[in-house]
Amino acid sequence: MNPLSVPDVLPASALSSGPAFEALLDGVRDRARLGEFDRQRHISRDVIDAFKAHGVYRALVPRRFGGNECSPAEFCEMIERISHADGSAGWVASFGMSPVYLAALPLETIAQVYANGPDVVFAGGIFPPQPAQVVPGGFQVKGRWKYSSGSMGADIVGVGIAPKNGDSFDLPRIAVMPQSQVRIDQTWDTVGLLGTGSHDLVIDDVVVPEQWTFVRGGAANLDEPFFRYPSLSFATQVLSVVGLGVARAALDELAAMASGRISVTGAPALADRPLAQVDIAKAEAALRSARAFFYESIEQAWSHVLAGNPVPAEATNLLRLSSTHATRVAADVARTAQMLSGMTGVYNESPLARCVNDAQVVTQHAFMGDVTYQNAGAIFFGKQPLPGYI
Repeated sequence: MNPLSVPDVLPASALSSGPAFEALLDGVRDRARLGEFDRQRHISRDVIDAFKAHGVYRALVPRRFGGNECSPAEFCEMIERISHADGSAGWVASFGMSPVYLAALPLETIAQVYANGPDVVFAGGIFPPQPAQVVPGGFQVKGRWKYSSGSMGADIVGVGIAPKNGDSFDLPRIAVMPQSQVRIDQTWDTVGLLGTGSHDLVIDDVVVPEQWTFVRGGAANLDEPFFRYPSLSFATQVLSVVGLGVARAALDELAAMASGRISVTGAPALADRPLAQVDIAKAEAALRSARAFFYESIEQAWSHVLAGNPVPAEATNLLRLSSTHATRVAADVARTAQMLSGMTGVYNESPLARCVNDAQVVTQHAFMGDVTYQNAGAIFFGKQPLPGYI
């Protein structure tokens, strides 16, 4: 195994560049190829610690709490680079976007979250919201929640609750607590993104003080520019950009093998086949186009934020549309690379097989469903999208 380089904390401009970051990516890539993350079904703790040291989890934290206050594009570029090394690692690193959620906590609680520094790893099991009895000072939380990516390496976790007052329920909330107060049931056994450790969280009668909860989708209690950026769109983007990184890895893997691979049938090397040249050119163009649309949409929305203006619905719509589009194109590109590789790409140890499986799983996320196209089309025609889209 390659050792992971752990430097002094880096400035925002150096988060996804420089020798130290490249060494980190090389170590992650080598360990992913050996199957370490997939085999154990979570990203190793020393990798999470290295992400902390490189500023992944402080990237979006306000400077007043010791963070870097990166822009949305800077953060997504960093996640894309990590995903190029391994999709699961990129997915887990993407939860450095947790300030989006935690900003809805009371300001005093946010200060407590970052009291010992900004490198706090958060994981969430939001669905399904579980009934939580209102008790003096807070809520009695119990139940099971699915899809808690990165929970094995988290410092704190959040779970969705439906506060119960007698026979009625209040607005859904997120209850935040130390990871030590939950049990992680290792249920994550999937065809791709195995290393994300998206296991179930199980909680048995933990009383969470009200000040450590917030209304799901509630307004941020922080006023830095980033917290005026569309939060649901950003939660989508940090996941869809994983697909872009994985697809680029698939193309790079194919390019590396193309010239030297000789067919068992005696056919020319892959790089010398005209149809392969056509297909790979189309895949390259499709991926670059989807990526350009993705980052162009981010910059357009961010320019409204920096100007002090609300982000228009039309710009927010493009954030959602470009994200879903990116995941679909990325999955197609990864599959094209695998098909061109012939039988080489079907073995479990093949990086191409892992890229295909990881990219396909990204498309399955609820944020990336076909309903995105329906909503985007409605806005195009001047109609109202379904509730919760914007």
